[in-house]
Amino acid sequence: MEKEKVGVTKNGEDMIAYTLINKNGMQAKIMNFGCNLLELWVPDKEGILTDVVLGYDNIEDYFENSPGFGCCICPNGNRIGDSKFTLNGVEYKLDANDGKNNLHSGFHPMHKRIWNVESVDDSHITFTCHKADGECGFPGEMDITITYTLGDDNSLKLEYSGVSDVDTIFNPTNHSYFNLNGHDSGSVMDHIVWIDADRYTHTDSESIPHGECREVKGTPMDFTTPKALKQDTEADYDQLNWAGGFDHNYCLNNPSLTKPSCTLEDPASGRKMEVYTDLPGVQLYAGNYLDDSHIGKGDCPYGKRFGVCFESQYFPNAVNVPEFEQPIAKAGQKAHSTTIYKFI
Repeated sequence: MEKEKVGVTKNGEDMIAYTLINKNGMQAKIMNFGCNLLELWVPDKEGILTDVVLGYDNIEDYFENSPGFGCCICPNGNRIGDSKFTLNGVEYKLDANDGKNNLHSGFHPMHKRIWNVESVDDSHITFTCHKADGECGFPGEMDITITYTLGDDNSLKLEYSGVSDVDTIFNPTNHSYFNLNGHDSGSVMDHIVWIDADRYTHTDSESIPHGECREVKGTPMDFTTPKALKQDTEADYDQLNWAGGFDHNYCLNNPSLTKPSCTLEDPASGRKMEVYTDLPGVQLYAGNYLDDSHIGKGDCPYGKRFGVCFESQYFPNAVNVPEFEQPIAKAGQKAHSTTIYKFI
């Protein structure tokens, strides 16, 4: 494990990065600001290591980081319709930071603050943070833990847990953008995606699901047979037109930590990533809103569709849709989820 100071927050707090290294030379660089994954060096078919996640060299850019490069979104990933929800008979209002809706918790989310490092060694790092009652509009005092573990099987495991003093929402996710040919290699449209999901959550024009889970069969949304992202991204289909491409939650058939629910493969480098999760959904987001104004590592402009995210989650807006599995952490009970990105 390597440790280095990479910057200082606006409040004068040290931003520290930790690099985990496995026996194969694979490396994961993670910092205490936002539990943010800064770099992920993965071998290709020839064993050559390349950084496969988008991010910034200028550490201050993470203070804004509107695309969410590498963030552990907390306490709630994705969207909540009309920026409000009712829990136990009480209505809670959230920041309307995505039109009239709430996206990734709000204007001042937990992924834009310093987390404490509870423990760290060559293979893992554990961060902790306390969420105050009403922070980001969500009820409850909550102690949250996020652990990254780098395995010798070239897996990167993320474990999220939290304990609240009252019932609250807990739906964290990781927002890393992957480009398996290298973060600076351009479009990911040649990458091949497979998702074990026969349905997706149909949304309105503002990307809010309201309870309908539609079959993917016979539509451009179908990834049950592996296909390149470019095959249907520009299809004339309401879901793709409204979102500018793929930015949708897939209802996983069999969420599991022992078999993958999604894969991403880059024919050029030979790298393949498997995604395992115990959560019911994964958001496939193919970088539709990226543009050249985002200057990344090595002064590389990250243009539209230069990276793709696989965000494990409870379904978006689930707290307002009783038919969906609920992202509720019960008072005094530990909520926990795990997601694994494994590279082949």
